[in-house]
Amino acid sequence: MNINSDHLIALRREIHTYPEVDFDLPRTVALVKKELDAIGVPYTEKYGKGSVVGYINPDKEGFTIALRADMDALKITEKTDVEYKSKNNGYMHACGHDAHTAVLLGTAAALKELENEINCKVKLLFQPSEEGMKSGAVMMIENGVMDDVDIIIGLHSENEMPAGKLGVCYGYSQASSRHFSLELFGKSAHATTPHNGIDALAAAIRIYNDLQFVLTREIDPLEKYVCSVCQLESGRSQNSIADHALMRGTIRAYNMDVDLHIYNRLKSIIDHVCEETGVTASLTAPLKSVSLYNHPTVCRLIEKAIGEVVGEENIAPMPEKLSSEDFSRYLTVKPGAFFRLGTGNAEKGITIPAHNDLFDLDESALELGVRTFVQFVLDNMNGINIG
Repeated sequence: MNINSDHLIALRREIHTYPEVDFDLPRTVALVKKELDAIGVPYTEKYGKGSVVGYINPDKEGFTIALRADMDALKITEKTDVEYKSKNNGYMHACGHDAHTAVLLGTAAALKELENEINCKVKLLFQPSEEGMKSGAVMMIENGVMDDVDIIIGLHSENEMPAGKLGVCYGYSQASSRHFSLELFGKSAHATTPHNGIDALAAAIRIYNDLQFVLTREIDPLEKYVCSVCQLESGRSQNSIADHALMRGTIRAYNMDVDLHIYNRLKSIIDHVCEETGVTASLTAPLKSVSLYNHPTVCRLIEKAIGEVVGEENIAPMPEKLSSEDFSRYLTVKPGAFFRLGTGNAEKGITIPAHNDLFDLDESALELGVRTFVQFVLDNMNGINIG
């Protein structure tokens, strides 16, 4: 199996230089298609906007393994000084999706080389909008991408783990994700006559404070959850009552009943504040990701593949996180697991976690991601007894 590490790095840097977001990924999709064409891997775009699915042994009957990579970037302005710094102002690959896409393209090339030796079908899922408000995974599932899949695995870069190590967290490993956006509409008035207006800012602050009571007094503190209000915008001048407020945040939970409780209480608090203050409200809060469950059998098989690639001593323990991943949606349809690829390197100063404007990763790890994907396919191409 030949893996061109330099080409993997070049692919990652090309994607990093021109980040795209949500479902609007024309340049990234074009690069993926160009690479698949070059290695002779057939593909389809039928599973939805911004998606590409490639096939190894497309006509093979029986067992099917899916491998997934997300392709979208974040709406962050990059502040690194690397030569491949983002040229799309306001967008940045600050979560490693550029690396994920490069790894899956490298995997496609390696599997194509071994295609005649592989006794199963492999679907290569290049997914849009993991970071966006709407889930690319949900779109692809609704369009049938998982219908013929028996098992699915994916990976994510992990700067808290040094390059050369990989790991997987058994069972529930990441939280659900419900982003909410609340708009409040009041009535403007001069600051000296507040009784003539309806203060949207004051209403937003009441909602914020009442929500904190819910989080600290209505939920078992042993539950794994968080509800963070991360944005509050209101008012246009220092001497006018605000007639509009925008509040945005996110709800994360392992227990889906906890997610629902916070969401329902948020709605009831908003209704109560609207009734008392006279503001009107518009709330959107779609459930994007559910809590992510890694099947223990698949975890063991991934660890076996990791051990064969880097040695058992480089299988690293992976703790639970309150971050979320819409890969969880695939796991509600078919069994699978989501593992971590160590991409940190303290000697190179690569320690900054994802979603940061100074994020970068150790590209030497890309080849290990490819080798682990390929080894998993080779180990399990004859089928898996999930039990």
